[in-house]
Amino acid sequence: MTGASGMLGGAVARALVARGDEVTVLQRRPASVEGVRERRGDVRDAAAVAAAVAGQDAVVHLAAKVNVVGPWQEYAATNVDGTRNVVVACRRHRVGRLVHVSSPSVAHAGHALVGVPAEPADPQRARGPYARSKAMAERVALAAADPGRLAVAVLRPHLVWGPGDTQLVARIVARARRGRLPLLGHGAAMMDTTYVDNAAEAVVAAVDRAHVASGEPLVVSNGEPRMISEILAGMCAAAGVPRPQRRVPAGLAVAAGSVVEGAVALRRRLGHDVESDPPITRFLAEQLSTAHWFDQRRTRELLDWRPRVPLDEGFRRLAAWYAEHPDA
Repeated sequence: MTGASGMLGGAVARALVARGDEVTVLQRRPASVEGVRERRGDVRDAAAVAAAVAGQDAVVHLAAKVNVVGPWQEYAATNVDGTRNVVVACRRHRVGRLVHVSSPSVAHAGHALVGVPAEPADPQRARGPYARSKAMAERVALAAADPGRLAVAVLRPHLVWGPGDTQLVARIVARARRGRLPLLGHGAAMMDTTYVDNAAEAVVAAVDRAHVASGEPLVVSNGEPRMISEILAGMCAAAGVPRPQRRVPAGLAVAAGSVVEGAVALRRRLGHDVESDPPITRFLAEQLSTAHWFDQRRTRELLDWRPRVPLDEGFRRLAAWYAEHPDA
């Protein structure tokens, strides 16, 4: 598998090891997962990918460039070309099952998504380089599905979070601690999220049921849509930081995000360093001000999976983690 050094990837690797699977992981830095066979390498390196895939019965592809901003070439090389390398290696070594981990952002064009199934990935309408590149990568993976030879299950876990999360929770907490976490609009838009253990178990289920789920994308979430304000408040409370109080009109935030994206692009063209986590982008503004929650019936049917950890229990586990890591 790739991407085991990340929160979700590490959880998947530990779950596979715990049930007795022999797990080989490929990543650029140590995965810190006991019981796996580590190979150092980059998914952009076709030879490294092929060497790691050789002899495997199934492959889980999680590695991706996930920063909010960055040069398109980096997203394309890691997310699109890296996925293509994984697909080619699976075909070359006659791997029977591939689980490709995508993102619901591949089908999010800025408007509300209310109780919808997994809609087709659309690189042209997806917001930002991450979403566009993941949409292209998903198409590459799905095109590789070949009945009787290679089953390709595509999962789109939605806003995965949990203890030790450095992507979503840590950024929310850091901004709340500095008083820089406003609510966009009324904060009443309903949003799905996924507790990390649930997402990991869905990926493991896809490994076992890849032949059943092959050929179509499936959104994975807790299936408990809540108001964005409630989700942010829950994460802030768990970390012991103030919940957002200030409100910013959603339209103003989207406009500001467009300006920031333009400024970032200009600085990059001029050769200046650009931070990977700007205060706002158009994509972030739309994500935090529009409803997006999904119909989970197809996912649960094909994977024979149900989330075990409810959101409230997830918040309790997050609070316990912050109590043990007060400096996080």
